[in-house]
Amino acid sequence: MTDAERAKFDELLSEAIESLPHRIRAVIEEVPVIVDDRPTQKLMSELRAEGVLPPADPTDVDDLVGLHTGLAITERSVEASGTLPGSIHVFREGIVHLACGPEGFAAEDAEDLIYEEIAITLLHEIGHHFGLDEDDLDRLGYS
Repeated sequence: MTDAERAKFDELLSEAIESLPHRIRAVIEEVPVIVDDRPTQKLMSELRAEGVLPPADPTDVDDLVGLHTGLAITERSVEASGTLPGSIHVFREGIVHLACGPEGFAAEDAEDLIYEEIAITLLHEIGHHFGLDEDDLDRLGYS
């Protein structure tokens, strides 16, 4: 990914965040959004070990687009005090690949497709923050 593509992606992410309803944007203020090109190998290994992701297939490209870490609002309690705050991770390369395939930013309507995938990813991870599971998010169209 080039510096120009990163800058464009980050601009689209900012637009997507700004387009969220005020109450949802308030969540973003509480839960930081961390943007990286791709997840680290260590993170991918940990997610596979925890069963969050299937075992590695050497022919597969890691297409993780987002991740919510930390406790969901529904799991918070006094007993969880001292727990690190949650965060939302957004992975540029996974989103671009899912939205546009191998053509990436060169694809026709790339910016629109990437913007839409960013918005879905944000809502998906915010849903996890509110305690929704994959089935809930799938029913809502955020998978």
